[in-house]
Amino acid sequence: MTTDAVAPAQDPRQALGALRAEIGKAVVGQDAAVTGLVVALLCGGHVLLEGVPGVAKTLLIRALSTALDLETKRIQFTPDLMPGDVTGSLVYDARTAEFSFQPGPVFTNLLLADEINRTPPKTQASLLEAMEERQVTVDGEPRPLPEPFLVAATQNPLEYEGTYPLPEAQLDRFLLKLVLPLPDREQEFQVLSRHASGFDPRDLAAAGIRPVAGPADLAAARAAIARLTVSPEVLAYIVDLCRATRQSPSLSMGVSPRGATALLNASRAWAWLAGRDYVSPDDVKALALPTLRHRVRLRAEAEMEGVTADSVIQAVLAQTPAPR
Repeated sequence: MTTDAVAPAQDPRQALGALRAEIGKAVVGQDAAVTGLVVALLCGGHVLLEGVPGVAKTLLIRALSTALDLETKRIQFTPDLMPGDVTGSLVYDARTAEFSFQPGPVFTNLLLADEINRTPPKTQASLLEAMEERQVTVDGEPRPLPEPFLVAATQNPLEYEGTYPLPEAQLDRFLLKLVLPLPDREQEFQVLSRHASGFDPRDLAAAGIRPVAGPADLAAARAAIARLTVSPEVLAYIVDLCRATRQSPSLSMGVSPRGATALLNASRAWAWLAGRDYVSPDDVKALALPTLRHRVRLRAEAEMEGVTADSVIQAVLAQTPAPR
């Protein structure tokens, strides 16, 4: 798959808006996750996808890469995976008697890190430099990653066996945490009907998915988003929301300044997708949960009482006055 096959659309917003319908040819009932992934691409951020096995997390990323005409690679994270299996390593060439760098699967546009919390922290950390610096350093030499670059990491809920919680420093590098729910009865019926009609999730071309946007559309969209107006009142609202999480009695750790910046960036992308050239408080509210839920830590006693990160953020939203 090449990244120059799609000509720049005259209207990048329209091109990116077509992604939902295109991905819907393969994935049923995950519109919110599709929109979240587009927001992350527009912000140059990364996404954590959480859900039980079998809710189409992997299929969603493959369908997105096909519809955007981007290269994608997949890593199945396992307990014995080594950092070099992710980033690449130096390989000795007996013919030249020299070491050469063999790139790992991280050298791609969309990296699907499948079940990232099934591998130990040392290997999880091997992604940190790639996610933050957009490069990989091996033997002291930095090697830039392709552009665009997005890590879409899937994880099973932490109560599942054989999982390692992601460290806070790595969680903070994910722009969004998207929770993929189980389908309702009608959606599950649609899934089974498609499979009964011959749908093969491994053959997206047969499902009719084609590129409807490309890197040129993403670049044009990012340039347009950079021109969006954000009023001082909305900036203050974002600051107040994040500071309120640090004062919540249910949390031992609130949202960091990096989290506040992430909420600003995600809100700008959301506003642009909605067709506006300014950010409103409603944009901030719409992105608060997916942007902040993984950046807070619950106190043990609050967790025992059934309090969740989502419920704390919703309470903060309800208690923090929004500008008119």
